[in-house]
Amino acid sequence: MTDYREHRYQSACGQLELFARDYPSDEPGDGPALLLMHGLTRNSADFSPLAAHLGGRYRLIVPDQRGRGLSQFDPDPANYRPDIYADDMFALLASLGVERPGLIGTSMGGLMAMVMNAMQPGSFPAIVFNDVGPVLDPEGLARIGSYVGGGKPLANWDAAAEACAAINGDAFPGFGEEDWQAWARRTCRELPDGRVEFAYDPAIASGFADVGDTPQADLWPLWDMLGETPVLALRGALSDLLTAETLAEMERRHAGPFASVTVAGRGHAPLLDEPQAVAAITAFLEDHLS
Repeated sequence: MTDYREHRYQSACGQLELFARDYPSDEPGDGPALLLMHGLTRNSADFSPLAAHLGGRYRLIVPDQRGRGLSQFDPDPANYRPDIYADDMFALLASLGVERPGLIGTSMGGLMAMVMNAMQPGSFPAIVFNDVGPVLDPEGLARIGSYVGGGKPLANWDAAAEACAAINGDAFPGFGEEDWQAWARRTCRELPDGRVEFAYDPAIASGFADVGDTPQADLWPLWDMLGETPVLALRGALSDLLTAETLAEMERRHAGPFASVTVAGRGHAPLLDEPQAVAAITAFLEDHLS
């Protein structure tokens, strides 16, 4: 089951209309809920591959963060930051009457999960982190900063697929033309004149303006606040954002159940349709969210 309801709701500040996909569960009472949060330049379509595996067993709530996908752009780029997004997520959950969902966060979405837990400790029974942790490798940050927000509209979908491959090819070495076409369809949108652009507000790049010049904030206190919450951490074997050393420290410091999987042949970040990832997520959720 991969059909979803379109849900529109007001941002926490009340100024923006935001969008989310709401995949109903086939289970009695709509089943356990999961909130799936995408990365910096992505949108709700990023989780389409995982929804194909989890759909029906869980209620999947998959938002476009402000400035992405079908959600409105924020006129103030200073609001493009994890704590503001976290407030929006609480507004989303309240608008749907959902309490105590599990969380799955890719990259920026994982940072949001840590912030949300710090804001409402103990509210989330299980959390999956996809290629992100309390320390972000400067090499990966610099790579992201090199492309986010840049570029003009592309001529067509073939050009969009080529652009996606140019940005992400090193992280997905086995991908072919069909894979990049599917990637483009998830991350881009067609303009009325037939050209194609990335489906996000270029102003989200403002937060990366000083990458490399500003020391990273210490996020370990947020990690420690997870307490005994069950955690699954996935890492791409080729990741330039989450190192193996940081992953090991995440496990060492975590007080509760902790499982980790390194996904072969993937950089930042696994798509979560890989057999390794699907098996790990399915088992983890069955143990901690069923």
